[in-house]
Amino acid sequence: MMAAETTSSGLIERLPTVRGRYSVDAPLDKITWFRVGGPAEVMFRPADIEDLMLFLSTVSPDIDITVIGVGSNLLVRDGGVPGVVIRLGRKFAGIKAQGDTVTVGAGALDINVALAARDAGIAGLEFLSGIPGTIGGGLRMNGGAYGSEFGDILVSARAIDNNGALHQLSPEDMGFAYRSSSVSEDWLFIDAVFKGRSEPVADITRRMAEIKASREQNQPVRSQTGGSTFANPEGARAWELIDKAGCRGLTRGGAMVSEHHCNFLINTGTASAADLEGLGEEVRRRVFEQSGVTLEWEIRRIGVFEEHGA
Repeated sequence: MMAAETTSSGLIERLPTVRGRYSVDAPLDKITWFRVGGPAEVMFRPADIEDLMLFLSTVSPDIDITVIGVGSNLLVRDGGVPGVVIRLGRKFAGIKAQGDTVTVGAGALDINVALAARDAGIAGLEFLSGIPGTIGGGLRMNGGAYGSEFGDILVSARAIDNNGALHQLSPEDMGFAYRSSSVSEDWLFIDAVFKGRSEPVADITRRMAEIKASREQNQPVRSQTGGSTFANPEGARAWELIDKAGCRGLTRGGAMVSEHHCNFLINTGTASAADLEGLGEEVRRRVFEQSGVTLEWEIRRIGVFEEHGA
């Protein structure tokens, strides 16, 4: 039977009975890496795949559904997220390595998948250790780092559509491109199978150590940030365009363009989501003015702006 933490939202009365947990006015700022943003009107943590399928097949189509992972590449606006926010828990975070393949749940952390592959002597997944986030988010955006991306290792993925039907997807079905896939935004990834190659654990460990050292040297990994802010335009690097436009160290409220790597926005401790998004838009304006290039957000922005005044 459904467990619910309720206070104010009438929305919960319209939701299907589930075995997982509903939470009303669920804080999101504490689970995003930026540490900003308003609450989810209702958060749903499904008990398992069947519970999630039941929810999606019976929830009213006029209710907004948003899926989030660990909030590493996410900016939640200050007004919060209307509707239902789905967050996958431990039941969706399994990892099983066998032969030269790794079967993983969409809620599994990228770093944990890389570590499991290493321990099993499966090479080719080391780059995942350099991507903060979950497998589901990486599938959605064809996440990549250090010369590799999800499309290079994917054998198959499974997703549930907005009617609760389960789909098996091949790499071709995914329609991968740079930092994107063509799978409908309404579909929710639940697991995937990746293929690597057999190599000595020591060699894999060395490459992962090199990735870790590179991240620590080149990125503000100990700051409240959301990862790379903008995708690299074709034939250019976002950070170089930002630097040339004079945006390194630029601030707005409590938000700042990182001095360490200027394709990262930082919450210095007092930023609002509006500060961060506004600073990002100012960076885009200055880059376009200086170079004629329109930067595209890589950070996912969700929710509504906070209303001011009555």
